[in-house]
Amino acid sequence: MSRKLISFDWAIKKLLRSKANFGILEGFLSELLKFDIKILEVLESESNPDYQSDKFNRVDLKAKDQQGNIIIVEVQYSYESDYLQRILFGVSKTITEHLEEGDPYEAMTKVISVNLLYFNLGIGKDYIYKGSTDFIGIHNNDQLKLNKKQQQKFEQKTIAELYPEYYIININRFNDIAKDTLDEWIFFLKNEEIKEEFSAKGLIEAKEKLDLMKLPSEQRKAYEAYQDDLHYQASMFESSYGEGYLDGVDKGMKKGVEKGIEKGKTETIRETVLRMHKKGLDIEIIAEIAGIKENDVKNILVI
Repeated sequence: MSRKLISFDWAIKKLLRSKANFGILEGFLSELLKFDIKILEVLESESNPDYQSDKFNRVDLKAKDQQGNIIIVEVQYSYESDYLQRILFGVSKTITEHLEEGDPYEAMTKVISVNLLYFNLGIGKDYIYKGSTDFIGIHNNDQLKLNKKQQQKFEQKTIAELYPEYYIININRFNDIAKDTLDEWIFFLKNEEIKEEFSAKGLIEAKEKLDLMKLPSEQRKAYEAYQDDLHYQASMFESSYGEGYLDGVDKGMKKGVEKGIEKGKTETIRETVLRMHKKGLDIEIIAEIAGIKENDVKNILVI
């Protein structure tokens, strides 16, 4: 019987930022990007939003590889209709943050955005999509290419290689049939399980280091509470969204939906804090998991 493993989002928050565990993330990225990735360092992730509710849903990690690329890995559970615009903003912000004042444009950092989504974004049959930039002639339908001097200067062969890359993985669309090593990783991301026959890069290390039973008791307790409340929050969000939608039909659809969603997010955080408190978790741990300040936790418990 397979051992229960820690979910990837929790691993990003707690384990994969440590250099000793870089091999797990390197393995996943190597399988996805189709070339060997070596992580030099994990960077401070300034793209995290300040508002409380999304800190519970959204987990991201920003790393620099051996080629100087910056790779953003983001995990998202709740549906966002403007998610495509958000990842564009995150990549654009990262580019500007890492371009020093006075540097030429050729010094811009290549950014790769990897998005692990536990909701269905858009309409499509596949579960992994890659986005890149090309320039196509509107008259002759030819592709604009770099000349030899540009290739030598930028050390790239195509224009697409100069621009950001986007990967969107719709986890829930995966049918649990692993046809290759990348699918083995998607299976793990969906099921938190690694089969004995799996051989993808990084999975053997993940199987060893992400074993739930090997966590210290306090961390295991916090992790189980985190997972429990993710499911609870998803249910609360769906209920709140539906309630807001119906209210919007009578009083103005957009206003009602927004009101319902905001109300649901606030109530979800409150219920999350109360549930974790009942399970005996410390205020510091509750605040970290819920993405709010310790004083806010205390205020909720007092109320």
